[in-house]
Amino acid sequence: MIAMSGVEYKDDSFEGAAVRGFLHRAERADADGLVLTHGAGANCRSALLTAMAEAFCAAGVAVLRCDLPFRQARPFGPPMRGGGEKDQAGLRAAVAALRRQTPGRIFMGGHSYGGRQASMLAAADPDVAEALLLLSYPLHPPEKPAVMRTDHFPSLRIPALFVSGERDGFGTREELEIARNLIPARTELMMVASAGHELMSKKNQEELPGLVVRDFVRFIDQDS
Repeated sequence: MIAMSGVEYKDDSFEGAAVRGFLHRAERADADGLVLTHGAGANCRSALLTAMAEAFCAAGVAVLRCDLPFRQARPFGPPMRGGGEKDQAGLRAAVAALRRQTPGRIFMGGHSYGGRQASMLAAADPDVAEALLLLSYPLHPPEKPAVMRTDHFPSLRIPALFVSGERDGFGTREELEIARNLIPARTELMMVASAGHELMSKKNQEELPGLVVRDFVRFIDQDS
């Protein structure tokens, strides 16, 4: 069964960070939950996040796809320099908001910049969520492989599933495999054939969300 699009969700009760986005409620009362956020040039209405949220919800996982604080502050443009802590505070607030909605495990992740901020928050606070879903993790800027964004990886203590395109200029399979070895927690890498940094395309949009859900559910249940 295909889940209906999520309902608009707003919660301004968290000090220093409002939660704005869409909540996809699962049918199960004891459902797990996933906070999912966007990349630097997008918002929570992106086709990728919407498709992923609907696929997870159809599989019984509640999803809150949300706008990070930088996107709440302005509808267009990249994140503000030095704004990472505010965006991580927004993710923390979103996790707390989702915990109010569902009693199960809470996972966290996002596309590109959103996934990076989720991983940095988890490295600082391993109790914030039970696992990470990192879509197109921006390992380094395109054509700048020396500028690695992995300083926090040795502090990651929760499982993380990386999903990346074979043609992603932000990190090759080989680079991602090396980077994963820096993480002391359990990790896996799911490569998407012919995909770039956007990950989802017209060619794979029908099957990709379901494949990601399948692999993530299998991945998080390994320790159960």
